[in-house]
Amino acid sequence: MPERLESSPTSTPTARLSRRTVLKFAGASLTLLISPVGHAADSSLLAVRVWPAPDYTRVTLESARELRYTYLTVQNPERLVVDLEGVALDSVLQSLPSKVLEQDPYIRLVRAGQNRPGVVRVVFELKTQITPQVFTLQPVGDYGHRLVLDLYPAHPVDPLLALIEKSSPMEAAAGSESVDAGGQAPNLAVNEQPPAAKRHATQANRLYTIALDPGHGGEDPGAIGRRGSYEKNITLSIARRLKRKIDAEPNMRAVLTRDGDYFVPLYQRVARARRVQADLFVSIHADAFVRPEARGSSVFVLSERGATSSAARWLAQKENDADLIGGVNLAKQEGHLARTLLDLSQTATINDSLKLGRAVLGELGGINTLHKAEVEQANFAVLKAPDIPSVLVETAFISNPEEERRLNDNAYQDRMAEAILRGIKRYLEDNPGVTRTRVARAD
Repeated sequence: MPERLESSPTSTPTARLSRRTVLKFAGASLTLLISPVGHAADSSLLAVRVWPAPDYTRVTLESARELRYTYLTVQNPERLVVDLEGVALDSVLQSLPSKVLEQDPYIRLVRAGQNRPGVVRVVFELKTQITPQVFTLQPVGDYGHRLVLDLYPAHPVDPLLALIEKSSPMEAAAGSESVDAGGQAPNLAVNEQPPAAKRHATQANRLYTIALDPGHGGEDPGAIGRRGSYEKNITLSIARRLKRKIDAEPNMRAVLTRDGDYFVPLYQRVARARRVQADLFVSIHADAFVRPEARGSSVFVLSERGATSSAARWLAQKENDADLIGGVNLAKQEGHLARTLLDLSQTATINDSLKLGRAVLGELGGINTLHKAEVEQANFAVLKAPDIPSVLVETAFISNPEEERRLNDNAYQDRMAEAILRGIKRYLEDNPGVTRTRVARAD
């Protein structure tokens, strides 16, 4: 029996259907029948995409016009049923089942068919009970209208419990971490806790927890280089390298805000760092500029009084727009920022952020030209943790052909990760009292 029937604001109201009608909708009509009568569909989809992640799986249907839909969750077995009005059952929609990976945490398989004239039904067979969030997004950037299906588990992943059980909530793997020019990130298997991380509990009664934030992800590719490199893939590769180096230190551990190609809203990146009681927060980027000759590495921290330069203000606005590109469910976001960011009276935290930023910038100057010799400040949403020193590192300009080539080089990525680590260690050595996370000594 179905749990509930919901409809979008733009679809025909269905919330008050009779019990008999609902049962008919959820039961017999689940069998997908191809209509023998050709029906002229109003539009074809432009693209369908599936983004699996440990926290949730996102399915995106993109169209030139706003999509009208209704959806229904069904139990025993678990299914999500979505009816699309005025959409053609063409090759784009029929490709959706092939985009579901076997290792997807929540989707077992997808079926699509003509349910009745003018309506295509998509059925998601699920691996576990979910709490879906279904919403539309207006056109932005290179995207048209999008219908987003976020499939969250009924019992959410607890990042703090996962951190206790492993060295990271979603442990990234070792292996080849190159990023090809076509923007494809490698598939990395999940490894057991590394030996260095296992030694942490026995060798140290204090740990520095470093939250590493690979910029962008999923629907939000970030900047795209002339060779087709995606910023989201380069930042993830550098962050994974940096994580392994941090985990090899006897008194440090690293946690990734994302460890795959999926979208994480800016406020959630901050919230995840605070949830695991991170001591430092490092957001990693490789941005673009309108002029290809722009080059060099930069470090930014939060400002409460406005940006230190027009370029810093432009970059902060561009990074803050990531939520628009990636696709935030605004109906669910309300109140999150207020709870996460507190009152933002964080002068002491910003001062510590500046110290961390100077330490990291000094090390970056040893491997790359510095775009600016000083740490810059602007109103970056991702740096607004009120109690965690936070920096945003622009590793290089992906829009510069030479720097794009270097950003795709394994050796250069490794040197970049090493430089950031040296900056972090230098800051911790100069500010030993920064840690607030205590770990009991193991027997």
